Amino acid sequence: QVQLVESGGGLVQAGGSLRLSCAASGRTFSWYDMGWFRQAPGKEREFVAAIRSRTGNTYYGDSVKGRFTISRDNAKISVDLQMNSLKPEDTAVYYCALDQNPGFDYRAPNRYDYWGQGTQVTVSS
Repeated sequence: QVQLVESGGGLVQAGGSLRLSCAASGRTFSWYDMGWFRQAPGKEREFVAAIRSRTGNTYYGDSVKGRFTISRDNAKISVDLQMNSLKPEDTAVYYCALDQNPGFDYRAPNRYDYWGQGTQVTVSS
């Protein structure tokens, strides 16, 4: 049973920073993508960032480019999301996800096989 466990959410003022972490357990993977998505109330799940375990290539949603940084630790099958210059519109539940068969469309939630339980990020104005 694969589990993804997130940590690091919370309440922060606009302009502040938070760091989210996610670790996978339960099995090993050859190569995989790990990503972060977020969902605000009444909105669809939105792609935030992804990273490829094999190459380390990173990808970001337009709304977070230049402010968020995704990083990985392949040995631990874990990924972090450093979020700087946070804005009230970043408020959402953030989900970690793992795609065990990496493909081209890393932005699509339905590509990902495993999901964390979500962690709340709230940015006050």
